[in-house]
Amino acid sequence: MSAIKPIRAKWKSEMTDRERFNNQMHYKPVDRCFNMEFGYWEENYDSWDIFTVNGIKNEQDANLFFNFDRIEGIGGNTWMHPSFPNTAISETETTRTFMNGDGLLAEVPKDGHDTIPHYIKASIVTPDDWMKCKKERFRRDDPARKIDVGQLREQHPRNRDYPLGVGCGSMIGKVRDMLTFEGLAYAGYDYPEMVEDMVETCCLLVEDSLDQLLPHFEFDYASGWEDICFKNGPIVSVPFFRDVVMPRYKRIHKKLANAGIDLWYIDCDGDVRPILPYFMEGGINCLFPFEVNGCAHPKELFDQFGKELRIMGGVDKIQLGDGRKAIKTYMDSLVPLVERGGYIPFCDHRCPPNVTTQDYIYYLDLKEEMFGMK
Repeated sequence: MSAIKPIRAKWKSEMTDRERFNNQMHYKPVDRCFNMEFGYWEENYDSWDIFTVNGIKNEQDANLFFNFDRIEGIGGNTWMHPSFPNTAISETETTRTFMNGDGLLAEVPKDGHDTIPHYIKASIVTPDDWMKCKKERFRRDDPARKIDVGQLREQHPRNRDYPLGVGCGSMIGKVRDMLTFEGLAYAGYDYPEMVEDMVETCCLLVEDSLDQLLPHFEFDYASGWEDICFKNGPIVSVPFFRDVVMPRYKRIHKKLANAGIDLWYIDCDGDVRPILPYFMEGGINCLFPFEVNGCAHPKELFDQFGKELRIMGGVDKIQLGDGRKAIKTYMDSLVPLVERGGYIPFCDHRCPPNVTTQDYIYYLDLKEEMFGMK
């Protein structure tokens, strides 16, 4: 297997990637903007000629290919183990139905195009279902939850020149995955104690993972995943989020703060504004990858929350697909945000295939011209 040959030179630098990331996210001087992106739809790897010709098959390949700044993360097994076996159930001329790792019956198109599956049924519905699943698949003493710290220390030495983050899992987003959107909505009213026990279980598994990792690394940030919002706001009630989810964030944040970690981003799509105050009260102070059309222009949130908030992402993918004039106009609106600090611009979620390769390269060139070293 041949090594990936970069198509672009790395942006000129006077700082290491680690120094730059930490300074930029803490409102300190930098040589230039941190240069990163957040991946691509699966179709891009088959339809973009620059990927197919050069053998680019995944995000890791693409990051090397475009010579982005390096950023890494590690974590433990903080979710279901073992997962449900992926099992084929049935198929039609256009769709196939299978059970996925979270125990959901899912229907997907046979042609394999990238889309959200249609979920038909969850395996976990009642408290009895959950207790059986918890006993079998959420054991805290599962050997698979033991982290090989020594191996990770070899991979990420103390003198590294790139930022390293620690994963903090999910308190409610993965619960949504297991129950489905509709299932979580019903369970929150029918079985609130069950849902809170799910959140508590997730928190305990994250705490166990952090206890293994935090003493052995000097982490630059923490990360989490809570895909619980859509364009009309959160799919759980704000009081539930405040009273059930946020207290678990506070427990995790205490561990992070004691380890010297003061940057914690959450990956949550959609309109996060109704629950953002509780994210922040819980210790989460950065949004990633911050979808513009599902929420707002990054400036709107910076104006509201000031320098207590950071954002990574926020480059409107709709504008990337609307051609170079739209791209330039939108990028101009980000200049003062990059200059203020606490903000790293990149496509707000994975770049879709309707963005042409020519316009994507134009966007990368424009980023370097506007936010690279002068």
